[in-house]
Parts: sequence; C-alpha cells; structure tokens
Amino acid sequence: MVLSAFENSRRALSVVDLVKRFETEMNKTTVYRVLERLQDDGELHSFTGKDRLKWFAKYHKPDSNNTTMTHPHFQCQDCGKSKCIPVDIAIPSLPNHRIDSSHLLFIGQCDDCLA
Repeated sequence: MVLSAFENSRRALSVVDLVKRFETEMNKTTVYRVLERLQDDGELHSFTGKDRLKWFAKYHKPDSNNTTMTHPHFQCQDCGKSKCIPVDIAIPSLPNHRIDSSHLLFIGQCDDCLA
C-alpha cells in the first residue's frame, strides 16, 4: 500500500504526508517501519528537505557498473513539493575517509509556483 503511493506519484513524499495519508490504515510507528524496510530493500531512498523533514522517493537504481550514484533533489520554497533531479553525480573518494551518504538539495520555485 505504501509502495503504491510512490508508484502513483511523480514526486517525493514526506513522512508527515504519508502518516496523514495512511492514518486510518496504520499508525505512525508502522508507517515509519514500512518506510525503513522499503528503503533497506532498495525500493525507496530518502533525503532531508529544507524543513528538516525526511522525504522519500522511488529508488534511483545504480548504473550498469554497480557503482553507487547519487542525485540532487529539488524542493519548492513556496509550496514545499520535492522531487528527484535526474542527474547522476559521482561521489568522489577521499583518502582515509569513508563516505556513507551525501545530500544535495536545490531550493527555489517549482514551475507551478512560478506561473
């Protein structure tokens, strides 16, 4: 049911949106648990938005070389809509460091709010 929400959406969904959407079907803890499992299974990925809320979107599959690629996200400063930007960014390796994750968030106005 939660995965279907992402398959029917072209944008990222916040935890707050999802808890509210499924409040009659499951409690907040269950929503968090399902999101965590879907992320662990590689179905979803998450990022932190400008409002410090956690957002989830369908997982962007690694490239054919099985190297992990990351991509930036966009969040509208007016309406709050967030989405993945389909641009792969290679994470550089740093000597004597391990990088577990990176986040690049563009903040501005979406096409709806610009109109």
